[in-house]
Amino acid sequence: MKKITSFCVDHDHLEKGMYVSREDGDVITYDLRMVKPNQGGYLENAGLHTLEHLFATYVRNTEESDAIVYVGPMGCRTGFYLLTRDTLSRARALALVQETMAFIAAYEGEIPGAACSRECGNYRDHDLAAAKRYARAYGEVLREWSAARMEYTSA
Repeated sequence: MKKITSFCVDHDHLEKGMYVSREDGDVITYDLRMVKPNQGGYLENAGLHTLEHLFATYVRNTEESDAIVYVGPMGCRTGFYLLTRDTLSRARALALVQETMAFIAAYEGEIPGAACSRECGNYRDHDLAAAKRYARAYGEVLREWSAARMEYTSA
């Protein structure tokens, strides 16, 4: 089988940040790399799960909701993928992720979509404190980020 694009990125040199992974027609896939690959310290499932619920809920409740295609975690637990329509500029996508991380870092309350088994397939596996830690740390990574830095670099 043909190797998919995300497996062709040099994970030995990939740093935390926000990158354009690929563009397919009018859909842009962003690589939201929250953890340096293959260095340990991966996102724990319960915190990652809570971050996913809050992230998806927040971005789908903004003015940009029509441009949001998908938000979901990477199986390697080093970050998330955000898929948007190209109607959302790279700069606005970055600002939206920064706003989302600030929202999650400050969030208090019930986890959206996690009240019962009807809402979530693993509704008992959540950790708000961890999600808030992850969001604060990633917000720091993105504080000085720019759309110009969204291209993968090689060593």
